[in-house]
Amino acid sequence: MGSSVRELAGATPATRDRYVDLLRVASLGAVVLGHWLMAAVTPDGVGNLLAVVPALQPLTWLLQVMPVFFFVGGFSHALSYRSLLRKRPEGSEDSVYSAFLRARLQRLLRPTTVFVLVWGAAALLVQLLGGGGGLTGVTLRMVTQPLWFIGIYLAMVAFTPPLLRLHERYGWGAFAGLAGAAVAVDVLRFAAGVPYVEFLNFAFVWLAVHQLGFLRADGRVDPRRAALLAGGGLVTATALVALGPYPLSMVGMPGERVSNMAPPTLALLAHGLWLVGAVELLRAPAARLLERPRVWRTVVAANGVAMTAFLWHLTAMFGVYGALLALDVELPAPASAAWWAQVPLRIALAAALTAALVAAFRTFERPAAPTAPGAPGASGASGGGPLAALGATLCLLGVLGLSMVGFGGLLDGRTALLIAIPVSAPAAVAMTLGGWLLVERAGRGAR
Repeated sequence: MGSSVRELAGATPATRDRYVDLLRVASLGAVVLGHWLMAAVTPDGVGNLLAVVPALQPLTWLLQVMPVFFFVGGFSHALSYRSLLRKRPEGSEDSVYSAFLRARLQRLLRPTTVFVLVWGAAALLVQLLGGGGGLTGVTLRMVTQPLWFIGIYLAMVAFTPPLLRLHERYGWGAFAGLAGAAVAVDVLRFAAGVPYVEFLNFAFVWLAVHQLGFLRADGRVDPRRAALLAGGGLVTATALVALGPYPLSMVGMPGERVSNMAPPTLALLAHGLWLVGAVELLRAPAARLLERPRVWRTVVAANGVAMTAFLWHLTAMFGVYGALLALDVELPAPASAAWWAQVPLRIALAAALTAALVAAFRTFERPAAPTAPGAPGASGASGGGPLAALGATLCLLGVLGLSMVGFGGLLDGRTALLIAIPVSAPAAVAMTLGGWLLVERAGRGAR
């Protein structure tokens, strides 16, 4: 692997924006570290450190960096889709959309599907043998929760073409429209008490951040605008939390009446704006750092396994806690002095186990050979675009459903509500695999 990383790093074109690659790795890394730090596991169950020590909740204003990842996604999606458009034969926009979805979903769903199938088989075996209680049961329920991020990202991929057209026509106005819609949703939610309207902000908040990535791709987030985003976002988020109905934590907290995350709120959008502005202000010094060959090779290596590490990091964390309990190692009370003293050891063990899991499964993150639009085997038939869109929708619903229901209670038919519809784990897996099959069929097309 070392030689291939060295070759990839050495072949990097001068035009590549290396800072975007760094942001992608750093944002996922921050999420992984945040999860490891927030888990308050005891022999009696799993809690949240931020609930045990509310004074630590301001740390979420630094560690809740999913907005940065979605911002980077917008940048990458704009470049990728435009590249395909430049290569497309006349009159084959359906094939471009199908090829775009296929390429993006392969990179996301190949490692995700392996994760789901391995865990599904393990969960079924454990429950057939009569297990599934205690920490094992908690693990089966919680290990799929990070998949919500994959689901939201799939929606961003699917909506890229129409939103990119809006961006090209209206620029900052398209972003303002999505942000304004998020404001309207929260007004209807908190001031008018309209039920269920808050779920619209799963789209408006995250797609607004995604839209900033389009602006970044066109060079329209200069230092002055970055400073305005950072300052305005921070002031707005602070005011909304201090004066409005929004909680301090930018991640979900157990038992809270209002969450900034599920569904996203205007406060989370303001938080995203300040984060995006802040990382853009750091672009110049970071770019100079990334010119160093050793630093860039590290980023290239990390990018090649980042999704695999993200998928398996909770598995590693629960594996460490399970091993400690099996060895009768005392788990101190969360936030006690002994607990803090044990943190470096637990994180080191979780990192080592994650590395082992990455070594086992990283091959599934390698992208498949692309099929260029118009090439033999590419979809040129009418209807390929709608078929791909249907497949992406099924993947989105399946992944989100699995993130909610988990693998606990498989033999009992456990379900979770997804947009008011009960979804079981087998149904969610079937939707994901069926949707991916449709995208693959639309992307390949008939020879």
